[in-house]
This record gives sequence, structure tokens and C-alpha cells, in this order.
Amino acid sequence: MFRALRPVLARPSGTFRTCVLLVLLAATGIAILELVREQTGTPGFFVGLGLALLPVAPLMAAFRWLGRAAPAPWSQLLFCFAWGACTAALIAILANNFATQWIAAATADPSEADQLGSVAIAPVVEESAKAAALLLVFAFRRPHFTGPADGFVVAGFTAIGFAFTENILYLGNAFVQDLADGTGVLDSVTAATFFVRIVLSPFAHPLFTVLTGLGFGAAAVSARRARRLCLPLLGLALAMGMHALWNGSSRFGDHGFYVVYSCVMVPLFGLLVWLAVRIRRGRLRAVAAELSLYAAAGWLAPAEVPALASMPARSLARSLARRSGGRAAGRAVARYEADAVALAMLRNRARRGGPLREADFARRERELLNRLWQRRATAGPALARAAVMEELLPHGFDPLAPFGTPEAAEAGEAGEAAEAVVAAEAAARPAGVPGPRRQEPSVRRSGPWTPATPAGPSSIRPCVLPGGDGVR
Repeated sequence: MFRALRPVLARPSGTFRTCVLLVLLAATGIAILELVREQTGTPGFFVGLGLALLPVAPLMAAFRWLGRAAPAPWSQLLFCFAWGACTAALIAILANNFATQWIAAATADPSEADQLGSVAIAPVVEESAKAAALLLVFAFRRPHFTGPADGFVVAGFTAIGFAFTENILYLGNAFVQDLADGTGVLDSVTAATFFVRIVLSPFAHPLFTVLTGLGFGAAAVSARRARRLCLPLLGLALAMGMHALWNGSSRFGDHGFYVVYSCVMVPLFGLLVWLAVRIRRGRLRAVAAELSLYAAAGWLAPAEVPALASMPARSLARSLARRSGGRAAGRAVARYEADAVALAMLRNRARRGGPLREADFARRERELLNRLWQRRATAGPALARAAVMEELLPHGFDPLAPFGTPEAAEAGEAGEAAEAVVAAEAAARPAGVPGPRRQEPSVRRSGPWTPATPAGPSSIRPCVLPGGDGVR
């Protein structure tokens, strides 16, 4: 029996890890719901639940918009939300209560214990509990954690879940207090709490945790081990500091909250919004640059590259496919787009010297190329037509022209990048090795710095990364 269990205990499978996480989330979810209900009462719990739900969908949509350039699986995002709402919230409530009671017993001053706990204990406990979700995704879902954008989105969903549970507690307690005092609606503590937490600062928790996410995202594309260890810790420290400043704003005088909100929180929020837009645009540019390498190898038609690097064109391509081939065709185009973007991010990370091993790169690239090949007949024409309708191609360009024709060479940046790839490959190719053929793509092995090879009926040598060292 023990011999049979040894492989599972030594290296748990993905299914085993998933089951363990689901059981953990279910157990902590039941525990946190019952704990909050005990503290707020049943009426307060349901009122708090209804009010706390209001900002969840808009915040999720905002973070999902950022990640749509290279979308993460919904299962991963929902796991992060559930971790924040259940596991992280339960850890935070239990640890904060224990620390506050311990400080109160040591100092014999409950009010001072509450203030010290909110400034010194809560930020450390809460941000660490939320960061655990990022660490799990970073460690076990590395193919889906390709840079700062992924860290931004994963951190945002985790913090949204945490804030959701916390808002239930605060709003439920406020409602119970208003019932006991008989306060009117407009003058109620519930209305004031709703205004501060839901209207004025729904982005507070996401803003803190995003700093941790950016640290993990930067570590994902770093080639140095020291940076991969230090950057997440730096992001976590910044998140704790911002959280402590926010919780301690009331100690800076009567107007301390408004000073911190207007002078720190709002500018930082604006800075992160600007950074999010910049990251999104940079990711779309990376998609165009990396996919042009595969267009040069014959995997993609030149017209597909600008379409895959444009969010409106992607959406239009899915709509066109659904109109002509039904829902199945629309899903095929959506999966084709997701696989193409994943392929671009995989190669971009390898080219930038990320910690991706060559063997893993070859396996993952081969898998994505095979899936692209299977759906290209359906997705290729839809993307090419979307590129034409969105006016992403030069005037007179034939979207069905094969790579290497004069029309394809005029396809803007994609064509220029493809020509650069051909030149780089010719310079890096060892003597006596024939050049690639540009038709009927097929598949072989590749490495992060060697030609990636398509899959299909015959063989082709795709392109090397610019600055690569040729064939190994």
C-alpha cells in the first residue's frame, strides 16, 4: 500500500493537487461564511452580501479587460477569487483577532490594541494571505504566468475576492448597529460604510495586492535567480506598506483619511491604470512581433498577424465565424486565437531569457503549433477577413497572398519583422544546412533559441529568434 502511495506523495499529479485545493476552498468557504454570519447575524449577513456583490462584476470586468490580450483560463481566475474570498479571508480574520486580543491583554488597552492591530498586524497578515494565491499560480501554473500583466490580473481577482468577504462583514455589522439604534437610511452607518468601501475606494485592496502581483510578474520574465526571489518579496513589502498607510490614515488627524486618499491613493490608482494600459499595449505589440516569426515560417498567413494583435479584430473574427459556421466555428476561432497568443507569449519569454527550460519550450511550442494547425482552416479566413474589415492591412494588400510574395512583403510591421527573421536565420545557419521552405508547414523539435518547427504533412525549418545562436 505504501509503495503504491509513494509516487503520489513524492510528486502529486495535477488532478490530486486540484482535488486538494477544491477541498481546501470548500472547507474554508463554509467556515468563513459561518463565522461572518455569527458576527453579523443572519439579517446583517444577507444585507452585507447583497451590497458587497455590487462592485464585484465591474472590478472583475476591468481586470479581465487588461488580461484579454493574452487571457488566462477562467478556472485560474476563479480559483484566485475563491482563495481571496475564502482561504485568505479566514486566515486574516482568525490571525487579526488573535493578535488584537494578545495585544489587548499585554497592554490592557483595547482601543490601542485595535489601532495597532489595524496598522501593524492586519497589513502583514492580509497581504501575505493573498500573496499565497499568487505563489501557487506562479509555482504550478507557470505557462499561464508570463509577465507583469498576468501578475496584475491574478492579484486583482484575489483581492476582489478578499474585499468581497470583508465588505460583507463591515456592511453586515453596520446594518446590525443601525437596527439597534433605529437610525434612518441616509444617516445610517450602513450608508456611510457603503459610500467609503463600495463607492469611494472599491479599488483599495486590488491596488495593494497588484503591487505583489507586479513583483511576481517581473520575476516570471527575469533570467536571474536572485531577482526571481527578491522581486516578489519587494512587491509584497510595498503592498504591506501601502496597506498600513491606508489603515493608519485616520491617525493623521481629522482630515488624515482625505489627505491619504487624495494625495496617495488616487495618484497611485491613476499610475497603475496608466501602467495597465501600457502593459496591455506592450503585450499586443509582442504578439504581433512574435507571431510574425511564425508567419515567416509559413504557420500563419501575413493577414492573421495584425488581426491577432488587435482586440476588435479578434472579436470580429469570432463573430464572422459564428455567422458562417455556427457556435462550433466561433469556439474554434476563439481557441485558435488563445493558442496563437499563448505561443507568442511563450516565445517572447524564451527570447527575453526567462527561466523557461529548453525542453519545456520545445514540448509546449510543439503542442500549441499542432493545435493551431488543426483549426487553421476555420480560423485563418475569419481572421484575414477581420483584418480587412478593420482596415489593418495596406491598401491593395491581398489577405490570401502566401508569405514571400510582394503583397505579403507590404504588410507593415509584420512583413518587416518577417524579413528580419529570414536575414537572422540565414546569418545564424551553419554551413551546409539548407534554408527553410515556406510552404506546407509541418512539425519537428525546437528550442527557445533554435528554429521552431510547424506541424503538418511535410517539413519546414521555421525562424530563429533574433540574436539567437542558430541551430544546436
